[in-house]
Amino acid sequence: MTKKADIHKPKADQYNDPEHNYRDYWQGRDYEHAAEEMALKRLLKDMHFDVAADIGGGYGRLCLFLENYADEVILAEPSQKQLDIAEDFLKDHPRVKKVLTQADDIQLADESVDLITMIRVMHHLPEPSVEFKELARILRADGYLVLELANNAHALNRVRYALKGKNVPLEPVDIRSEAYRNDDSIPFVNHNPKTIVRQLAHAGLKVEKVLSVSNLRNPGLKKVMPRGVMLSLEKVMQPAFARFHFGPSVFFLIRKAK
Repeated sequence: MTKKADIHKPKADQYNDPEHNYRDYWQGRDYEHAAEEMALKRLLKDMHFDVAADIGGGYGRLCLFLENYADEVILAEPSQKQLDIAEDFLKDHPRVKKVLTQADDIQLADESVDLITMIRVMHHLPEPSVEFKELARILRADGYLVLELANNAHALNRVRYALKGKNVPLEPVDIRSEAYRNDDSIPFVNHNPKTIVRQLAHAGLKVEKVLSVSNLRNPGLKKVMPRGVMLSLEKVMQPAFARFHFGPSVFFLIRKAK
């Protein structure tokens, strides 16, 4: 049975801002998009699902990709503006169902989804425990969750902290400038993967595989290195550097703990 919305929950509708078009944000980010699809291909190799849900999927950027892996794809997104953009972006993909909902109160039935993806959402969740419980609730017992997080323990940051004589913090780190840290701005944090693994376990979710993703994400590097070369290196680096949480994004393949 689908949960009823809690009217007291704060709405995660910041992307309704008429001045912001998230589809435009992805212009010039072909490397990052391809690196994320590469990671998903690795984690979902030879799998097929009945129902996939992309939580916080924006305008459906990855829903087209998920159609290759599922009979039905649900774009679950809290911003009506994003869903309006999706109407055009997904106009030739009727198998993608659109649901206005947010990750701390997902309007989907218990154990109704056998593949969940949540990509580029964690940086808006300073304390994701409620969201993890919701993901566990809608995930079928034999299903999979692919979770991406903005990694505060990436290689460059570890050097920065070491030079200051500090360890990488276990708690989330707010990376917004002081000018944007107010009650109305969108939270933007980087997480420590070790902390996220513990929080997932508390929600009954277990990490089975890890990939280091977007390892070469750098504006200067993208100007001088061909995208094909970057992606060839990325292909090698994703599994090889996973254990070190090297890159700015970490992808987890997750199942329910037994």
